[in-house]
Amino acid sequence: MATTEVRVSPEDVKQAASQVHERIPEPSVAVIFGASGDLTKRKLLPALFHLEQAGLLPEQFRIVGVARRNLANSFAEDMREGIVEFGGVDKNDGKLDEFVKRIAYHAMDFDNEQGYASLQELLSQFDRDYGTRGNRLFYLATAPDYFADIVHRLGSHGMAKPEVGTVRVIIEKPFGHDLESAKELNDDVNTVFGENQIFRIDHYLGKETVQNVLVFRFANGIFEPIWNRNFVDHVQITAAENIGIEGRGPFYEKAGALRDVMQNHIMELLSFVTMEPPASFAAEAVRREKIKLWTSIKPLNIFDCVRGQYGAGIIDNQMVKGYREEDRVDPQSQTETYAAVRLEIDNWRWAGVPFYMRAGKRLAKRVTEITIQFKQPPMLLFGTHMHGPCTDIQPNRITMRIQPDEGISLRFGAKVPGPQMAVCPVVMDFNYAHAFGSSSANGYERLLLDAMLGDATLFAHRDGVETTWALYTPVLDAWATKYPQTFPNYAAGTWGPECGDELIGRDGHTWHSVEVSPKV
Repeated sequence: MATTEVRVSPEDVKQAASQVHERIPEPSVAVIFGASGDLTKRKLLPALFHLEQAGLLPEQFRIVGVARRNLANSFAEDMREGIVEFGGVDKNDGKLDEFVKRIAYHAMDFDNEQGYASLQELLSQFDRDYGTRGNRLFYLATAPDYFADIVHRLGSHGMAKPEVGTVRVIIEKPFGHDLESAKELNDDVNTVFGENQIFRIDHYLGKETVQNVLVFRFANGIFEPIWNRNFVDHVQITAAENIGIEGRGPFYEKAGALRDVMQNHIMELLSFVTMEPPASFAAEAVRREKIKLWTSIKPLNIFDCVRGQYGAGIIDNQMVKGYREEDRVDPQSQTETYAAVRLEIDNWRWAGVPFYMRAGKRLAKRVTEITIQFKQPPMLLFGTHMHGPCTDIQPNRITMRIQPDEGISLRFGAKVPGPQMAVCPVVMDFNYAHAFGSSSANGYERLLLDAMLGDATLFAHRDGVETTWALYTPVLDAWATKYPQTFPNYAAGTWGPECGDELIGRDGHTWHSVEVSPKV
């Protein structure tokens, strides 16, 4: 298949960048609960330093890590190492030393009342010494079991709604494990924080390519007119990982692929691909269209939802063990590591168009992408009397690659040079790294900055969380009453179980062969 690369003018990039207004938040303190975990070192601190490099943090900005272990003497330097190792930062960067001086640590158990009192005093001291003005960003990077308790204790110690300053809280997923638990957690958090203070984070929404789905649709006049049931045959969304559970057995045993990826990440991707144009890019307008879309989805048929679990197999020429042999996993586990769903959206734009979504661990490649396949033209003029290797007229496709090798490709047919009528598919490919250069950003930069500014556009609202849980909870309940007898049903290093292929095959379709962007 021939490929041509999409080129981007450096002058256009420079002009676009010059039109962006700087968004620098007010002086504040970021307080990270669960700061001894990998998320803080690998993602959050590198992201905050990237904001510092870009001049997007106020001078009066401080960070406090909170965890149970006594790490006061080593925490700041450990974060320095994380910023360099995981943030792609030069250890001799002139801003790094000053940034590390802004990092403090507070050891406490999350259920210790005195710990919260002393934390409150530390933050007040920062207000006096560094001019942080009572502004707080609390980040709950702990296990979900601690969310409600931390929130209530912040409230009881007056740190949720102070007399001076603005307080916001970021809560990591998973936000509940079914509809009932999500409602309970929402109620718990809302008794302390107002909905405008709560930022339920999904790191997928921080990815440039996810945000670019909206730009691709709504900033280009040529695509939106064909983005509907009249032209689209079907849509596929794949979120595949070639890694296993990486020592997170206890977490994954409670989660599974449907809870871990499908209910949140993939539903967000689905909403961006299918929602109606919002009146603006303001948080409320975007949320309104997302919820309208999710509530238009037909109730899921249990026969349109399939699951799998990986057994031993080969990844990157190395033998890997099956899920049931992973550390701290039940040897008879019935937890799914693969899930695939077929659904339909019952609205004017998408009625009758099938959507196929799959997610899994230990699949053939690490890749997340969205493919929109268009209908064939009404007359295949070139389907007969053709000769040569490219005689099969293939449908047009737009593929949006979220990760890795981020970009967008368009497949269309072109005549092969020569005296014979031969049509061959070609791909016009836009690659982010080729066009704009590689970036060390991890996606949390945008989300952390938005939270500090109070912009909730790329965060989940309680209505959206509960709407998506309402869709999947009946499936989870049905799966809990009848365990599959075939687990494990796919080998590591493959594209999943046969039931996933059969699901899409019922409509005469096949999963697209997932490929990384061709190199030109």
